[in-house]
Amino acid sequence: MTSKEEALHTLLGHRHIRLIQRPDMLCFSLDSILVADFANPGKSVQKIVDLGTGFAPIPLFLTTKTKTAHITGIELQKDAADIAKRNVALNRFERQISIVHDDLKNANRHIEADSVDLVTCNPPFFKVDEDTPLKESPHQAYAKHELGATFKDIASLSARILHPKGRFVFIHRIERLEEILNTLKRHRFSVKRMRFIHPREHKEASLFLCEAMLDGAWGMRVLPPLIVHNGSNYSDEVLKIFNRK
Repeated sequence: MTSKEEALHTLLGHRHIRLIQRPDMLCFSLDSILVADFANPGKSVQKIVDLGTGFAPIPLFLTTKTKTAHITGIELQKDAADIAKRNVALNRFERQISIVHDDLKNANRHIEADSVDLVTCNPPFFKVDEDTPLKESPHQAYAKHELGATFKDIASLSARILHPKGRFVFIHRIERLEEILNTLKRHRFSVKRMRFIHPREHKEASLFLCEAMLDGAWGMRVLPPLIVHNGSNYSDEVLKIFNRK
């Protein structure tokens, strides 16, 4: 298999949803599925935007939770955006999902201000400077490192396109929690729900899920921790998320 040869997978337990992926790019991971599961697109949510959508796993997963909301995925990398468009067509979700190939900083060209109910994002986790070693392929480096957009950029964009009381759902690394909370506050977000993710029971949290509301009242709920692994297997809760109907 060459690095650019494509592979076709099902979206975990959702065998009716298929996903084209490329091994030289960052394939969908547990992080994206946890973001989509943590989001609550109720009946009032009619417009969703997924930032840095990659091959579109989050929009595709969200179709199992809402049949009425329109979902727009924005992706900087052309190859990933092209595959995302093909994934949408492959699963016949053209009426519900749109894919935009552009820099996130240009999202206002495609999304009206104050018009979105829910923003989702599995962002790049790692900061970069001129001394940061980038050992991955260029495609993977952009997905993992803040080369195209920082969390500040993502929060600022989300604040522009969400309407007041709109929600921003994302995942991030625990060591950046304090910085991220400060960034959210500066961009008029109040945290409504948070959940810490532990690789195993009795291990420290490594990631967290967050739902923040634009111009919302203060008052945060911290949900029970999510344990990813039980021994060498996924935990029962993670397996349930994989097979959510």
